[in-house]
Amino acid sequence: MTPLRRIREFKKYSLAEVADAMSCDRGNLSRIETGKQRPSLELAANLADFFKQEISELEILYPERFMDKEDLSGTEKEKA
Repeated sequence: MTPLRRIREFKKYSLAEVADAMSCDRGNLSRIETGKQRPSLELAANLADFFKQEISELEILYPERFMDKEDLSGTEKEKA
């Protein structure tokens, strides 16, 4: 699980709530959460602000650096 998804679920926000707050397409945010797509620098900064800096822009931009090995193996299976 990416850090972005982990914090969203911990804070009990739906994907739609965060996407709407960011004026972002829900599909794009879903792909960012699963590591299939990288956010823009602006979106990463806005997401960090939305979560009151409890997640960093780096965690959003490079989630694989902050994921457990189990999470990484699941992400790589999805890409295959």
